[in-house]
Amino acid sequence: MKTKVNDASVEAFIDGVANKTRREDAKTVLALMTRVTRKAPKMWGPSIVGFDQYHYRYDSGREGDMCMIGFSPRAQALTLYLMRGFPEHDDLVKRLGKCSTSLACLYIHKLADVDVAVLRELVAASYRHAKATYGGPGTHRMVDSRRKPASTRR
Repeated sequence: MKTKVNDASVEAFIDGVANKTRREDAKTVLALMTRVTRKAPKMWGPSIVGFDQYHYRYDSGREGDMCMIGFSPRAQALTLYLMRGFPEHDDLVKRLGKCSTSLACLYIHKLADVDVAVLRELVAASYRHAKATYGGPGTHRMVDSRRKPASTRR
């Protein structure tokens, strides 16, 4: 797996984001996720800011470590990496505002398009779910998923 935790500076990464709006939005999400997790952010690969981590192993034998939640201020959208599978997920996404989703990602063009209070609820619920599911010691079994649900656009 290419995406590994490293010692690169989160602040330098965010300060290097060319688009001013995306950079400021990234600073806001950084503060929000830091408050929710009470963990220090770490760089995962060259472009993901992640919080906390878990170890996984697929049935295929592939295994690795990944952040429990994270984000990346990409050129196309601010991408949040969140856990699904908790009861209030769909309702929170509906209430959030203008966004789109994929299997494990939430895409926001700009924070001004969403309700930041709802975003905080979504991030907190996702993190609680991740901690409950993967927060214990040891390796967690994952199921290989070759079929991904179609993206939803709002």
